[in-house]
Amino acid sequence: MSWSRVYAIILRYSYLLFRNPDRAADTFYWPTIDLFVWGLTGLYVEGLAGNLLIINIIISGIIFYHIIFRTQGEVSVNLLEEYWSHNLVNIFVSPLRLSEWLIAVVVNGIIKGLLGFVFTGLVALFLYKIAVFSYGFYLIPFIFSLMLTGWFMGFFIAGIVFRYGTKIQFMAWTFTSLFAPFSAIYYPVTFLPVWAQKVAAILPTSYVFEGLREVIHTGHFDPNKFWISLLLNLFYLSLSIVYIRSSFRKALDRGLINTY
Repeated sequence: MSWSRVYAIILRYSYLLFRNPDRAADTFYWPTIDLFVWGLTGLYVEGLAGNLLIINIIISGIIFYHIIFRTQGEVSVNLLEEYWSHNLVNIFVSPLRLSEWLIAVVVNGIIKGLLGFVFTGLVALFLYKIAVFSYGFYLIPFIFSLMLTGWFMGFFIAGIVFRYGTKIQFMAWTFTSLFAPFSAIYYPVTFLPVWAQKVAAILPTSYVFEGLREVIHTGHFDPNKFWISLLLNLFYLSLSIVYIRSSFRKALDRGLINTY
C-alpha cells in the first residue's frame, strides 16, 4: 500500500471538480435545483395541509439523499472518466493497485459528499430557514451510514463497468434511483404496499430516513435503526468488494484495452 499513489489519484479526481462543468453541476447545480423545486412544492403542500413539518422532511430528505448520490458517483463516474479518456490502461499498468484506487475514490467521496452536504445545508438555511445542522451529533451516524450505501452501490456499478464496459454507463446515474421509492425518503415505510415494505426492510436507507424523520418529529434518535442500517451496509459492502475484485480480474484476463 502506497499512500503517495492514493494521494495522486485523489488529486487527479479533485481537479475535475472545478475544471469539469459536469462534475461541478453534480455537486452544486443539481442539488440546488432540487432544493428550489421540491422546497417550493413542500411549502405549497405545507400551506394546504397546515403541517409545519412537511417542508423539513422534504428538504432534509433531499439533502441526505444527495450524500448517497455523491459518494456513489465518485466511484462509478471516476471509473468512467478513465474509460472516456482512454486512460484505464495507463493507470493500472502503473504500480497502482485496485485497493489503492478504491481508497482514493472513497476519500474523494467523503470530501465531496461533505462539501455537497454543507453547501446544500447552507442553501436550505438561506432559502427556507431550515437548519439541518441543528440535528447536531445525530448527523454523524446518518451521514456515515448513507456514505456506506453510496460506496457499495458505487463498487457494484464499477464491477459491472469492468465486466461490460461503457455500454451500461447509464447505471452510474440511474442505479440509486431504483432504490429511492423503497427508501422512504419523504414518507414512512408503512405508506408503501406490503410487497414494497419487504423490499424496504432489506435496504439500509429505509432505516436511515425513518430515523431522520423521527428526529425531526420528536427529537429522539433511535440507535436500533442506525445499527440495522450499519449491519446491512457492511454486508452489502463486503459483497460489492468481492464483486468488483472479481470483475477487475476478469477485465485483466480479457485485457483492459478490450473493455472500452
